[in-house]
Amino acid sequence: MPAVAPTLLCADFNALSVLYTHADFLLVYKPAGLGFHREGDEAGVLDVLREQHDGTLFPLHRLDRITSGLLLVARSSEAARDFGEMFATRALEKFYLALSARKPAKKQGTIAGGMQSGRGGNWLLTREAENYAVTQFFSYGLGNGLRGFLLRPRTGRTHQLRVALKSVGAPILGDTRYGGETADRGYLHAYALRFSWDGHDWVFRLLPQGGAQWPSPWPDQAMPDLLAPWDLPWPTVRDTPAKSA
Repeated sequence: MPAVAPTLLCADFNALSVLYTHADFLLVYKPAGLGFHREGDEAGVLDVLREQHDGTLFPLHRLDRITSGLLLVARSSEAARDFGEMFATRALEKFYLALSARKPAKKQGTIAGGMQSGRGGNWLLTREAENYAVTQFFSYGLGNGLRGFLLRPRTGRTHQLRVALKSVGAPILGDTRYGGETADRGYLHAYALRFSWDGHDWVFRLLPQGGAQWPSPWPDQAMPDLLAPWDLPWPTVRDTPAKSA
């Protein structure tokens, strides 16, 4: 299938904005600090979008308040159903970037296990099969005391990536809920989406810029991976519970 969407190089990193409009979906940039759901008098992502666009919108996936980056929103129930099937079967690929002030227990690999709710709204990684979550990653030395991570979630659990990096000893910078060092934001960014739709292959990428600690430019050893993260030698995903593989 021919590729349609170009890499997206810029956005207003302080505000929610629509980066691409299709008859069936919107590609949205969400800034860090904006909640997905309404909280009291504070509008959430869909509240803002519904003020800007006519018609019914259907959320397909969510980003935590600390997370910036790319979101897909369906514009019809039919599109929402089909995209939902793509998410469920891993036909739609998502890639994230993160920073940590600590070195992980291993440079790359797969983190898998059950997700169990804990105190204060936190989540824990367990050896159980309930709410099974799978996260794959590569890490990169940035030369400034920080490590960069390219993350590929294979499931979509609450706080999955945040818990996964904590489990390998490298909590996300700014994610104090899970033990990360204090920073001007949580350094987790939904970087790339890749999927087939309407007879075409779609690829969207957006490097993070909203935050003082993001590298600019990214180091040479990371950039080839970031240009086509789907081509990396990701290991086969196992469907049986395991804490780490």
